[in-house]
Amino acid sequence: SPRMVESVDSVLLAFGPKDREHVQRLLDVALQLAEPTGATLYIQHVFPQEEYDDLIDQLDVSPDAESFGPSQLAARHEAIRTPAEQLDEREIDYEIRGAVGAPDTKVVRTARNLEVDRVFIGGRGRSPTGKAMFGDYAQQVLLNAPCPVTYVRRE
Repeated sequence: SPRMVESVDSVLLAFGPKDREHVQRLLDVALQLAEPTGATLYIQHVFPQEEYDDLIDQLDVSPDAESFGPSQLAARHEAIRTPAEQLDEREIDYEIRGAVGAPDTKVVRTARNLEVDRVFIGGRGRSPTGKAMFGDYAQQVLLNAPCPVTYVRRE
């Protein structure tokens, strides 16, 4: 039977704390898949607890404000350069998500919950030797994600 063209409804672009300088590179790669297919782009920023607390302090938001959480932080904090304007200009359907905790488990859980078709993550290139070949959390995501993962190596 002829191979079906990949059907992509949604993709997850995941950023840990060390990836924020590389948002554009990851976005460019993700858009090559998302734009032609009209997929929804979920952009997830994962904050370690300590960083989250610090950023909330900087914003001077009451931490128990019910309407404010990781997703609002990801959308509002100037340290989080989420390219919303570019996506609006290109009429890409997107949602910004935030999560607090370990990036590997949070990204995998989000991919499962949203039933995305592809996950895009970045990381530092490492030599194939060494136990953490993809560095940081990327290896765990590659092993545990419920869908294909595209690993975008940082320059």
